[in-house]
Amino acid sequence: MSANRKAISSLRDIRPHFTVAEPATKLIVSLLVVLGLLFAGGGRAARSVRHDTPVPILMYHVIAVPPAGVAFPDLFVRPSDFRAQMDWLARKHFHAVTLRQVYDFWHAGGPLPQRPIVISFDDGYLSQATNALPKLRKLHWPGVLNLKVNAVQKYNLPLWRVRTLIAGGWEIDAHTITHPDLTTVDDKRLWDEVRGSRVELRHMFHVPVDFFCYPSGRYNAHVIDAVRRAGYLAATTTNYGLARPSSPYTLNRVRINGSDGLLGFEHKLGALVP
Repeated sequence: MSANRKAISSLRDIRPHFTVAEPATKLIVSLLVVLGLLFAGGGRAARSVRHDTPVPILMYHVIAVPPAGVAFPDLFVRPSDFRAQMDWLARKHFHAVTLRQVYDFWHAGGPLPQRPIVISFDDGYLSQATNALPKLRKLHWPGVLNLKVNAVQKYNLPLWRVRTLIAGGWEIDAHTITHPDLTTVDDKRLWDEVRGSRVELRHMFHVPVDFFCYPSGRYNAHVIDAVRRAGYLAATTTNYGLARPSSPYTLNRVRINGSDGLLGFEHKLGALVP
């Protein structure tokens, strides 16, 4: 037998042997092979995808009319202003997302809608459930609540209210237990506030609590190290600007003040996100 005939014979020996349903079987085998290659390659690609697109994180506190003579009136955003601001975001084709979605987009190639924005609320005030939730729910948008534990314990925002937020798609993140300046406390207190708040919130609400928010934006290298050791993936500050994946433990935010109204809000967002 010639060398060519032997080679052809060898190829015939290793090819799949089909039955009378050979054409259909060939097609199925071919499809399975192609799909296997696609999924194998796609898995490797997904694991290697990283994004560095900056994302705005808004910072709100109380969504209510400020009482006369209140100490910090700019922490109060009127409900009518809040609704107008959310409507403006919707008209400009923004889409609210959670911080977890942003983190997964940055570090694991997870999906994000066009023009993503995080709408965060600090501390834990009743008005966040009574005035912010209804508007966000109408838009089918989640919020992110940076919750200090004693806001729940003192019934500023009762357990059932927080559970309603969670049911509405909100993310719960830690904001310590008592809201101290973490740069001034001793190591035991620092750990109790940083790690303890995560433990308490996870126990109360059975949610991951993977992100931290520095009280009053106060932090230093020692505080950041405690936050990292406590298992948080990232942390937000009160530093102005867009959040970027290159600084996960010092994420910028955009403070929204009561004095901003709609025009000030438009100016802040328009200057950061064309």
